[in-house]
Amino acid sequence: MKRIVLIYGIVAGLIVSMFMLLTMPFGQENPDFENSEIIGYLGMFVSLSMIFVAVYQHRKQNGGTISFGKAFLTGLFVTLIAGVIYALSWEAYLSSSDFDFMKEYASQIALQMEKDGLPQESIDAKMEEMKVMAEYYKNPLIRFGMTLMEILPVGIVLSLIAGIVFRRNQVSNT
Repeated sequence: MKRIVLIYGIVAGLIVSMFMLLTMPFGQENPDFENSEIIGYLGMFVSLSMIFVAVYQHRKQNGGTISFGKAFLTGLFVTLIAGVIYALSWEAYLSSSDFDFMKEYASQIALQMEKDGLPQESIDAKMEEMKVMAEYYKNPLIRFGMTLMEILPVGIVLSLIAGIVFRRNQVSNT
């Protein structure tokens, strides 16, 4: 199992990181975070499809059987490896560019709130919250954890699905 999760976790991490790094320049030119979120989660879904391949390979290696728990753990470990690579890639990108993610994100939130017709007091209060969040985001450990939290829910859901789909406790002889 170790070899399988390492291989497919690294592949998934490289795919999602490349997806993110290739799309970042386009997002900076036109920072519409709604579309960025859709593209980002699509990239995560595509990369984390490696979970299904890893669980299938693990089941194949075990003579065609795998429990739900082992299948789920295989997917979870692939997710964790991919998530760490993804978070490290984000850190590398931030340190090698002049992109101020939190500034751009806060700006987009303010624009959306204005579009929604919210009162200026609400927008000002939200911007104060964003300033606090931006201070937290300066801490690399907090930022790393926040980045992991982007990809983990997707991986957990796909790991659950893989566990259900590929679970086979015994091989039938028919």
